Amino acid sequence: MKRTLSILVIALAGIFVSQASTSYHLNDAAIDAMFANAELVEFNAVETMAPLADMGYANQTFLNENKDPMVAFLLSWFLGYLGIHRAYLGTSTGTIVGYILTLGGCGIVATIDWIMLLIGLVNNDISQYIDNPRFFMW
Repeated sequence: MKRTLSILVIALAGIFVSQASTSYHLNDAAIDAMFANAELVEFNAVETMAPLADMGYANQTFLNENKDPMVAFLLSWFLGYLGIHRAYLGTSTGTIVGYILTLGGCGIVATIDWIMLLIGLVNNDISQYIDNPRFFMW
């Protein structure tokens, strides 16, 4: 029974594979024409930001330098091994990915971050940890 079922499954897989068609044809002339008609966009130009000027965002920074030490401390306490406190403080994405992959340096780095943020909470100054690109923020 198992042998018959295996032969049936293999036969059906063979039929499906033989019926599948992969007909991908690229039209090189159309691709070249598309690139020839493309418009170069510079994102550093002021004109590119013109639509944002109507919304009032042109002169506003999205990263707030005044981070609350209590929020950073609580994020470190509950989600320190995921690096969420580092995301709040403006650390680069690579560092946060490193926190996630190593679970906060096996908990050691997250614990030391928690202690440093506790000291920053007591002193009400965590400015040295904001936008800190290093894996070890201390």
